[in-house]
Amino acid sequence: MKKLFIFTILLVVFVLSACNHNSEFAFNEQDNLQLTNQSVKSASTMNNNSPSSPTTNSISPKKDINQLTIKLEKGNIVLQLFPEQAPQTVKNFVTKAQSGFYNNLTFHRVEDWVVQGGDPLGNGTGGGNMPTEINNIPFTIGSLGVARGQDIKISNDSQFFICTKDCSWLNQQYTNFGKVIQGMEIVNNIAIGDKITAIE
Repeated sequence: MKKLFIFTILLVVFVLSACNHNSEFAFNEQDNLQLTNQSVKSASTMNNNSPSSPTTNSISPKKDINQLTIKLEKGNIVLQLFPEQAPQTVKNFVTKAQSGFYNNLTFHRVEDWVVQGGDPLGNGTGGGNMPTEINNIPFTIGSLGVARGQDIKISNDSQFFICTKDCSWLNQQYTNFGKVIQGMEIVNNIAIGDKITAIE
């Protein structure tokens, strides 16, 4: 009888203990689920507020990006790009501008018909290579072109120039990928060594 009584008590204690354990486990699981949901919401909020998150104003190298602004201490130069006529050149230029590549680079060449900049070395010898995209757009005052060497098929991937006079001898010889639509007075006032603050 004593043994049966002791056995019954032990059995009741065991069952109660098991119930408490299961109840505690379920509570913790629910807490974990709530914490996970809160963490996901917090992470989402942080990503939305993060400075590195893309915004509607950020530059994207797509065909619909057709205007950029070269910023200098002397003023701004607004460019109209030609993504249909020179798609790879425009994409390369916009991508570099977006990354900040041109920030603090200089105009290293200024002549009575052209200003040229965008060389990472600052002396006209820097930059990589990319294919030339010849089109039928004439080089006139304000035309935006890509520098190149002797081989007409290979252009520089960073150096660009802006014509300050009609430059018909450049037609179908260089990539013409845009034009100045505002700020030619700034272009005409550029001197060697003037820095590009940013291209936006």
